[in-house]
Amino acid sequence: MENKEFLYQAYIKREENILRAPYNPELEFYSVIKSGNLEKTKELLQGITFCAKEGLGTLSENKLQNYKYHFCITIALIARYCIEGGLDISTSYDVSDFYIMKADKATSPEEINAIHHNACLDYAKRMKNLRKAKITSRPVARCIDYINDHLHVKITLTELAEYVNLNPSYLSRLFKGETGLSVSEYILRTKIETAKNMLIYSEYTPAEIATILAFSDQSYFTEVFHRHTGLTPKKYRSDHLRETEMGRI
Repeated sequence: MENKEFLYQAYIKREENILRAPYNPELEFYSVIKSGNLEKTKELLQGITFCAKEGLGTLSENKLQNYKYHFCITIALIARYCIEGGLDISTSYDVSDFYIMKADKATSPEEINAIHHNACLDYAKRMKNLRKAKITSRPVARCIDYINDHLHVKITLTELAEYVNLNPSYLSRLFKGETGLSVSEYILRTKIETAKNMLIYSEYTPAEIATILAFSDQSYFTEVFHRHTGLTPKKYRSDHLRETEMGRI
């Protein structure tokens, strides 16, 4: 149990200590914002000083202007990721325009860093609220947060009911009514979404991911993953790594 929790938390909290090209962590960061995972966004931002990032190309001979150009590119990408995640186009572009205008008036790298930090948190909060938009009750919202924080263990309806101090049968009806899924279906779907990100953005093997996400064994994980995506974990990883490489050409 402790080892599985450690591995899961290591995945959630790691920042720059995995040896790989910087392209994937940047995509992961955008995906975290897109998912509305506010806590992980905050954690990742702790390891980011925007203007001190390695690999920033030269878009202007003026150092401050160069940072501003890169900021515009970053915010444009975040805006598009969030649109893909369901944020309406008008809102996403209005938010990006707001922060780009603020960056345009900045007079120091420190201001750019602060604007980048605030913009990322703003988008993450909007995506988190969007994810909960159809949820009207506090108990269900608390259950969803609990599920996201405990994907490394098996979660039961009884456990969730105790957590929010409700009768299990009542919570089951409430959860299904507000999310459209049973508790077990929601947990499974969330684990598969997390597994998809882990396959793309980490070096964990499918067997390790199955263990970290508390599947009974790798065969069951593969079966469930294939049912949800139409692909085996191995094929899913190879296909998306190929797309990533093509995107870098």
